[in-house]
Amino acid sequence: MNNRSGNQHSATQDTKQGAISPRKLMTALLAPLFMALMAISVVNVALTPIAASLVASNSQAQWIVSGYALAFGVPLVAAGRIGDATGRRRMFIIGVGLFTLGSLLSALAPSIAVLIAARVLQGFGAGLFNPQTTGIIQQNFQGQARARAYGMFGTTVAVATVFGPMMGGFLIQLFGEALGWRLMFLINVPIGLATMFFSLRWIPADQPTTKNTRKQLDLDPIGMTTMAVATLAILFPFVQRGSNPWIWAVLLGGLALLWFFVHWEKRYKARKRPPMLDIDMVRDPAFRNGILIVTLYFLGNTSVWLIVPIYAQTHLGMSALGAAALTIPSSLISAFAAPWAGRHVLGMGRSIVIWGFAISIVSIAATMLAITPVENGQISVWVLAATLFGLGIGSGMVISPNQTLTLASVSPEISGTAGGVLSLGQRMGTAIGTATIPSIMFALVEGGFHWNVGATAAFGAILTTLTIGLAITIADRRRETTTLQRTKLEGQPEPGQPIGVGVHSA
Repeated sequence: MNNRSGNQHSATQDTKQGAISPRKLMTALLAPLFMALMAISVVNVALTPIAASLVASNSQAQWIVSGYALAFGVPLVAAGRIGDATGRRRMFIIGVGLFTLGSLLSALAPSIAVLIAARVLQGFGAGLFNPQTTGIIQQNFQGQARARAYGMFGTTVAVATVFGPMMGGFLIQLFGEALGWRLMFLINVPIGLATMFFSLRWIPADQPTTKNTRKQLDLDPIGMTTMAVATLAILFPFVQRGSNPWIWAVLLGGLALLWFFVHWEKRYKARKRPPMLDIDMVRDPAFRNGILIVTLYFLGNTSVWLIVPIYAQTHLGMSALGAAALTIPSSLISAFAAPWAGRHVLGMGRSIVIWGFAISIVSIAATMLAITPVENGQISVWVLAATLFGLGIGSGMVISPNQTLTLASVSPEISGTAGGVLSLGQRMGTAIGTATIPSIMFALVEGGFHWNVGATAAFGAILTTLTIGLAITIADRRRETTTLQRTKLEGQPEPGQPIGVGVHSA
């Protein structure tokens, strides 16, 4: 790996701390990412014991989930911009520190109010360090090494999503309901402290990668504030999951603020000032399509891991641990699929993402066909673990390759901001999917239909979402192929570049 510019370091460059190992660098980056993503799903199996322990209502318990989700999503883009402008390692360590403090306060919370506040702090910390992860990867890796790094990133995302409920169910079963949920949060504290220590040793110290200086730092405060409030307003109706009309009025207000934000950023750039988010970056077809692809995939994929435990526990009477165990095969195969996809994405381009969507769609269709026989006792419920196996393969072939190809279309100088936008797409997809798709199942069951009908309909909605994502990916592959043909006419691309995607050097 070569140096990218005078003020940037490669992952193997000598620093004051000594030679930086790429493996150590990725360990420092991915350990807190795993904790942050696992913290989203780990409480799903613990809400009932938490509510009993802290004497909380169902609506209060729901804010344990909602508060974290909102606080995670709101600062993503702004945090990426601040990291780009002032140094990513600093922002990364600050974020990990806040997440660790939030974890400790959550474990020791004496009341539901303190727990909700601690979860908000935990989510805010995750929102600060998450975009720095992609920015640091873009800054320190190139070519095939970067693709492998995003393969590891994809493995972390896939495994954390389904490992959370498993770990939560295991701790509650082993230590009891009163102590088990507290240990779910406490386990993050030593990991977070170790991450902060090793980040200083294993993550190269970076300098600002924009034209801002300390004396003339321009972070576009109006743009940052508007984007944060718009994100909060758009996410709120989905994480709150209420039916009051005023909640959806908040969504309309968020969309109006987003419209204002776009026009403000255009004006800010026209005045020769650095916008928080360069709208031209979002207009780039590779980047725009990548955001749509990841949003749609997370909208459908993450909903699966909510529907399956609910169906298995509430209707089939399985334990929390048993229901979570249904996800183990998919989790394990995704840990192998993502690195494999990382090794091949530079040669295959978007076609590998197409195959990932196709395998995911087949997996969801097979699950739909299996639900009624499971309901009738004709086949074992563990068949669902087999049908969902393909979803693990698909997620490994979609998430990390899409990350590689999407971020390859932007300059490393603004990769933290771009990573924040990409992460926001994931959070938006997760919030919308987990709010709307399970509600289809609940609405049909409450309307008098059998559970198998409700579950099949919910999986049908997931199938539709993934099919739309596949169509967008196919369209982007055509754009990619056209770009490749044009590039060949103009001259061979540099070795290691993704097919049809231009890589900008800092």
